Amino acid sequence: MRFEVDCDLKELREYWDRSGYDGNLDYLMNVVIKDPSQLIVWKEDNKIVGHAVWHETNTEEHRKCDPRDKEDREALEKLLGKKKDFVELHEIWLIKEYRGKGYGNEFFDFFETYMKGRGYVDLVFYAHHPAALAICRKHGYEEGGYLAGLKEYVFYHSLKQVH
Repeated sequence: MRFEVDCDLKELREYWDRSGYDGNLDYLMNVVIKDPSQLIVWKEDNKIVGHAVWHETNTEEHRKCDPRDKEDREALEKLLGKKKDFVELHEIWLIKEYRGKGYGNEFFDFFETYMKGRGYVDLVFYAHHPAALAICRKHGYEEGGYLAGLKEYVFYHSLKQVH
């Protein structure tokens, strides 16, 4: 398994057709076109078998045009403080036959190193799948609780070195 930042749009579409993922392909294509560095693909035997999307945001806005709801904002402020910028790991998807092999742990190691190399310090991830919850806890992410409105748990991790 290896991780690559960005990918060819044709290759992405082929992956999409066989992935079983029910998300928004147009959204994913727009990510690649707008800022290819925000797409990380997981490859095995030179074929994409999974993907992750991340973006910069803060405690006030979910995306540039979508303010956070009260529950979400309060959880983030508890974890990060007011008006704090961070990177949100927006989505992760791995084709079913590749799950359960430890690739999620490998990805989080890669992602944290990649973000640190880009100068980011604070990471947030929303998760509801039991495997994702376990990975966040194993990697020492601080849990901000279950957000009923989003039906997900929010996790926070700082990449600052503690001396």
